[in-house]
Amino acid sequence: MKFVSSFKKNGALQSSRLENMRKHLEDRSLYALGCCSELLLSPDDTLLLSLDFYGDDNSKKPRKKAIFHHKFPNHNLNVEAVWPGLFIDKAGNYWDVPFSTAIDLASLASDSGASYHFCMHHNAGQPEQLGGDETVEVPATLLPGISLRSAFTLKKNVEIWRSNAKKLKMVQPFDIFLSNPHISASGIIGAAVMACFGNNSVRPQVVDKSQQFEGFYLHAPAVKSTLLVDTFSSVSFTAQHGNFQRLLLDLTRFHARLDFPSGSKFLSVATRLAQDFFNSQQPTMETVQAICPKATISFQQQIAGPFSFRVDSGVEIDWKNKDWHMHVDDPVFSIEYALHVLGSAKAVAWYSPKHREFMVELRFFET
Repeated sequence: MKFVSSFKKNGALQSSRLENMRKHLEDRSLYALGCCSELLLSPDDTLLLSLDFYGDDNSKKPRKKAIFHHKFPNHNLNVEAVWPGLFIDKAGNYWDVPFSTAIDLASLASDSGASYHFCMHHNAGQPEQLGGDETVEVPATLLPGISLRSAFTLKKNVEIWRSNAKKLKMVQPFDIFLSNPHISASGIIGAAVMACFGNNSVRPQVVDKSQQFEGFYLHAPAVKSTLLVDTFSSVSFTAQHGNFQRLLLDLTRFHARLDFPSGSKFLSVATRLAQDFFNSQQPTMETVQAICPKATISFQQQIAGPFSFRVDSGVEIDWKNKDWHMHVDDPVFSIEYALHVLGSAKAVAWYSPKHREFMVELRFFET
């Protein structure tokens, strides 16, 4: 009798699990259908057309995209149109823009030297949020209007150390881009200019009104236009041990990057700190935190053969937390499988705990 009653309970539990699984499989939001076609118009011109259908109720209209790409001798030109366009803001909210077009002209990337980038972006229609908090304000960059953006950068790479040890003979590395132990650093400094015309020309919000952290801008509400000028810089450091040839623990790689996204904000905060020290006043925690750069780190370790574990995360300093000032921000954990037969390609399965997202991707020639 005890066995029969136990079997009935377990059977009911199993039936409940199967019912929940059936309901999840019937959820239309889990399914999507996409059609994509790439046309080679000439050796230097390609046209990409795509059409995506989604099963959830929030995306009743299919998403259409057209991208035209042209190769110049030293530049790349991209013309893109999407309707409706899907965008994500800094807080992780998704937005639908009825119609969005962009023209992008950029010089070819190089390891060192100067480069520049020009983009014209146009949005039409009122953006709508997909799920989430409906009280969230629409980002100004998604409002209807035209924006012109241009950036100029100077980049310098410095190789501190590179191993001269011989590699294993007759053994191909799992990834040719990760086969040389080295220590290197790089720095980027640049300037950016943005001009907005239309509803997207809203005056930029002050990060901290009490500290007056503002950028260099010119705002004309009468004609709905805004001109923004700012500088930015970035410093990165990379260290790698191992040739990624042996079966076990032959790759350990660390990468760190410090970003200073706004030179005007950094100068404003530094001036405020200098005034506090000159007047023998103690700086506020917000002021000290505002001058700290945005830091990101990446660590990769080979597990066995072509499999490796990698974690990418931002690092923030919270001076209000007395126990531990540093904490990670939006970590992403991934398992990579190197497709060494292709030289440098890999299958990546990654998971983001903050956004609760999981995805499997194929990546080619990524360093």
